[in-house]
Amino acid sequence: MATARKRQISLTDTKYYHCISRCVRRAFLCGEDHFTGQSYEHRRAWVEDKLLELGKVFCIDVCAYAVMSNHTHLVLYVDDKKANRLNDKAIVIRWHKLCKGTLLTQKYVQGEKLSEAELLFFNQTVKQYRERLSSISWFMRLLNEDIARKTNKEDNCTGRFWEGRFKSQALLDEAALAACMAYVDLNPIRAKMANTPEESSHTSVQKRIESATEGKQPKQLLRFAGMSRQIMPKGLPFELKSYLELVELTGRCIREGKRGYIESTHLPLLERVNISPENWLKLTTQFTRVFHGAVGRRTSQESYCENLNRKRRSNVSNSEKLLA
Repeated sequence: MATARKRQISLTDTKYYHCISRCVRRAFLCGEDHFTGQSYEHRRAWVEDKLLELGKVFCIDVCAYAVMSNHTHLVLYVDDKKANRLNDKAIVIRWHKLCKGTLLTQKYVQGEKLSEAELLFFNQTVKQYRERLSSISWFMRLLNEDIARKTNKEDNCTGRFWEGRFKSQALLDEAALAACMAYVDLNPIRAKMANTPEESSHTSVQKRIESATEGKQPKQLLRFAGMSRQIMPKGLPFELKSYLELVELTGRCIREGKRGYIESTHLPLLERVNISPENWLKLTTQFTRVFHGAVGRRTSQESYCENLNRKRRSNVSNSEKLLA
């Protein structure tokens, strides 16, 4: 039986989550269907555009993504503090960008005065919207529903386009986050859809590289904040330059079909998160095979399971082998 989503999300332990959605039909999400000869490549832009659009509205930041032929990979950061910090009007305006809202929220935005009874219901609605804007389930729901409607309309059919529910993995520490992000960014290279990260269309790494050539970071993605320090601004706890170098060199090893050697002297990020080059290659090629559920070192796993009242510690042996 699948684990309830609320039993997988613990913002006390981590705000980073890896989400995967897969199609149920033989027809591709994107790419070319070899049976019919029809190309669905344009659908990649549908997914990417909707994903980045939702990232602007939700209090959820996109860290990494890759749009593949029959599935998508996302690494998301839940900014629940931002959701709690926004005032009622900001929450309602954001939600109206996604849905129509209610008659009361429409009246409120238009500046009409609400009665005491109406205010009571209005406050309950705003509380609900606030929770939804920091909910991974609602983020994935609105993303997948929109793409399913468009594809069904284009295919002139009805029924499910995606599997019943998306999969999510909690990324409990920096080692798990770095490995998962690189795994996602290198998906097209492993699938032989691209030769280099900058050629990987509709991926976060391509967008980051394009911005980096201009000395910038893309506004649509959660920025790299640099090495962890006492007063840490919001952002990924790595240096952008180190991460891109790591992804590039890892991609070369994968593309050349080599199992095992990365010059660790050139990769300070690996040393910081304490992952050996050999283990790094396994993590970035087999992340979803070796890990099912939350990912992190033993201490992170124990805290996560304790906070969610879960007795079973999954991935402990693989975590000790690969993340130690």
